Amino acid sequence: MKIKFKKILLSTVLSATLLTSLHANEKFFVVERENSSLAVIENGLVDTHIKDVHNMNHGVIKFYENDGYLISRDGYIMKFDPKTDKKLKEVKTSNSAIGFVISKYYVAVANYDNKSVDILDRDLNPVQSFKTDSRNVGIKVYKDYLVFAQMDSDKITILHDKNKGKKIPNFEPFKEFDSVGVMPFDAMIMDNNFIVGFFKSPYFGVVNLDKMTFSKINIELDERKPVLKVPHFGQWSIGGGHIYVPAVGDNKVFVYTPDFKFVKSITTEGLPVFTALSPDNRYLAVTFSGEKFPVIEIVDTKTFQVIKRFEFAGKVLHVRWSKDTPDLYVSVNDANMISVIDTNDWFINRDILQVQKPSGIFLFEENK
Repeated sequence: MKIKFKKILLSTVLSATLLTSLHANEKFFVVERENSSLAVIENGLVDTHIKDVHNMNHGVIKFYENDGYLISRDGYIMKFDPKTDKKLKEVKTSNSAIGFVISKYYVAVANYDNKSVDILDRDLNPVQSFKTDSRNVGIKVYKDYLVFAQMDSDKITILHDKNKGKKIPNFEPFKEFDSVGVMPFDAMIMDNNFIVGFFKSPYFGVVNLDKMTFSKINIELDERKPVLKVPHFGQWSIGGGHIYVPAVGDNKVFVYTPDFKFVKSITTEGLPVFTALSPDNRYLAVTFSGEKFPVIEIVDTKTFQVIKRFEFAGKVLHVRWSKDTPDLYVSVNDANMISVIDTNDWFINRDILQVQKPSGIFLFEENK
């Protein structure tokens, strides 16, 4: 009996150690929208808070190797160490910004208020600034090119790095597409295609960045409804041989093949904001705006049918799939918590408290 007990005890300890090890590889940084701070979640619990990170109403975090970068709504770009949770440096590039990208040698910020795109090195020293006379959105990197859309000018702009990505960049204007669509608002990039959505045009646009050509992909909308929160495009909507595009002003998610052949229109409960694929591309989580803010729907990507629905005690502002565990993290803003959905059996497994007005959830995986 003693031998069996030791074996069971050892097995339990090993399982617990393995679980802890799995969780330890993942670290979540959660934007606390009203507190100018980030909540740091490790091993399923809030470990600490990073304070004084400016206006987080549209705070965005990105990681490159083991560096963390954050952009605030009031135009600060900040570099921090995601392993130690220490702020390293901050620079104000404008009075309002919501988009940026990171490459090997630089960080590029798309500004709203200053109506410019600013290039900095990885330590946030200014390198270049391009005036556009427009709010700038959807900024992406492709090879030696920097691509973004001009919201007020209905343009797509492409800059080329004369240093060809081998050192601190030296960008120059390369090509511009005019009158692409009314009010571009966000973009995603898939292989060599820059895919941009428009707030007031019944199509989305695609720039082939190898051929430098622009094309329109028409979409079928029913009666258009008022939009309270603009849909977000992103890499999280691409996978499993499909592209998922949330409709603007309609209760639909459109499905396309990688060469933009229409597959299906998925009818959703509300106006979609985020469409986020699970790591295995098996499921799509959809969040909404308006009266359906508290709802998440789960779509089976084999059948394109909604298979699960969750409703929370407040607005859902973001979701993030775990890569290590079968969990979906849900930012429930009004309830001051992150809810965790077990995606094996589809139930709310637990709530993580000590998070104030959470919105964006960003996953850091240490690069060893």
